[in-house]
Amino acid sequence: MAIRFFNTYSREIEEFEPRDPGARPVRMYTCGPTVYSRAHIGNFRAYVFEDLLQRHLELRGYKVHRVMNITDVEDKTIRGAREAGTPLQKFTEQFKEAFFEDAHTLRIKGADEYPAATDQRYINRMIEMISVLISKGLAYQADDKSVYFRINRFPDYGKLAHFDLTQLQSTGRVKHDEYDKEHIGDFALWKAWDEEDGAVKWDSPCGPGRPGWHIECSAMSTALLGDQIDIHCGGVDNIFPHHEAEIAQSEGVTGEKFVRYWLHCAHLLVDGQKMAKSLGNFYTVPDVLAKGYTGRELRYALLRVHYRVSLNFTWEGMNEARESLARIDEWLARLREVAKENVQRSTSNAEHSTEKTTFEDALDDDLNISAALGFLFESIRETNRAMDQNELDAASASAWLDWWKRIDTVLDVEAETDAAIPHEVAQLAQQRENARREKNWKRSDELRERIAALGWEVRDTKAASKLTRRSGPG
Repeated sequence: MAIRFFNTYSREIEEFEPRDPGARPVRMYTCGPTVYSRAHIGNFRAYVFEDLLQRHLELRGYKVHRVMNITDVEDKTIRGAREAGTPLQKFTEQFKEAFFEDAHTLRIKGADEYPAATDQRYINRMIEMISVLISKGLAYQADDKSVYFRINRFPDYGKLAHFDLTQLQSTGRVKHDEYDKEHIGDFALWKAWDEEDGAVKWDSPCGPGRPGWHIECSAMSTALLGDQIDIHCGGVDNIFPHHEAEIAQSEGVTGEKFVRYWLHCAHLLVDGQKMAKSLGNFYTVPDVLAKGYTGRELRYALLRVHYRVSLNFTWEGMNEARESLARIDEWLARLREVAKENVQRSTSNAEHSTEKTTFEDALDDDLNISAALGFLFESIRETNRAMDQNELDAASASAWLDWWKRIDTVLDVEAETDAAIPHEVAQLAQQRENARREKNWKRSDELRERIAALGWEVRDTKAASKLTRRSGPG
C-alpha cells in the first residue's frame, strides 16, 4: 500500500512521491519553537505529530533529512528581552534549553539540524534572498526604510490558504510579524531598525535592521534542504500568513515549486476551549508532570488522535492514556513470560496475525493513528485470550514481541527499563563528556556515533548527558 497524505495545498489525499526517491533522503522542514517563552502542550502536539510522521517514513524504509528551525529573533523575542532587561541571546537561550528538555521528555527524535535565525550565515542568506526579490520587482524599500514583499506581483499568493485576494481589501503594508486575513497587505522582509529594537540589528544594503519572521524560514530551509522540500509541516495557525509568505518568497527567488506536500496539524483544545493563561488552562510539559503523569503518558495522549482532528486535552484523557499504556505493559509482561517457556503447546491462529501489516497500512493512510491503535488493542485482546486459554506457545509470543519492537519504533511508548550499561559504552560516554568539556566537538560527535553503533543513544540535557537504549531507527 502506498503512503498517502492530505496535502493542504491541493486539499486532496495524494500518494507520496519524493522528489528524488532513489538518490536522496526525504527532505522535511518543520516549524520549530519561537523562543520567547516555554513551549506549551499545544506546540508539542504538533511536534509529536511530526515525530510520528518521520518515524513512520523511516519504518517504511525512507531516510529522512529533517530540519527544525529555532525562531530566536522576531517581535515577541525582542519584546521579551527588552522587558526582562537582558540581551536577546541570553533571554532566548533559557527557552531553547527548555524546549530540548521537554522534547526529550516526550521522546521526540532530534532533527538533523536546528538552525537559529540569528546565525550570521542565515542572516546573510536572508539578505541575499531579499536582494534577489528586489531585483525582480517582487520587493521594494518603502519610505520607512523597511523592505516589503509585493503580494500583487505573485499570482499564487493565497492558494495555500485557499482564499481569493480579489475579494479582500488591503489595509496597506504590514510591518508586524503577525496579521489576520482582513489585514492583508505587503509584508515585511527586512525591518528597519528603530529604538525599540535596541542592540538587535544587522547591517544590510538596505540599512541596519532585522529580518521579518517569514523570510527566516525561507532562508534556512533552502540553505539546508535545497530549493524544493518534500514535506513541510506546522500547525494550522501557520498556514496564513507564515507559510503563505514562505511560498511567495522562496518561489519568488528560485522560480521552482517550494514544497511538494504541506501537512498541518489541528489545534489542541483544553476542556473544549482554546488554551489561554487568562482561562487558567494553559499547560506546559512540566505542568503536566507536576500532576504526577509521565512523559510517555503525555506523549501517548498527544499522539492518539489523528493530526487533522482537533485534540481535546483533559485530565480524564490523561488517565485514559495511563490505562492504555498499563494494558500494553501488562501484555508485554505476559508475552515475555510465555516466550521464556520451552514447552511447545498447540497454537491458535493468533500467532499468524503477527504477519498482518494493518498497523502500518493504517499509518500509510494519512497517518491514521486511531485505526493503527485500534488494531494494536484488538491484537492485545486476541493474544491475551489465547494466553488465558493456554493456546499461545513460546515461538508465537516471541513473534508478537518482535512485531511490537517494530511498531514501537514509531510509537515509542514502551516503559523504560533500568538496563545495565555495558562497560564499553560507559567508557565511551565518559570520553565524550571529557571531549565536550574541552569543547572538542568533532571528537564528541565521533564518540556519539561509536556509542550509537553499539545500540545506545546519548541525550544531552542541561544537567548532564544520559544514555538510553536506542528505541528506533536512525
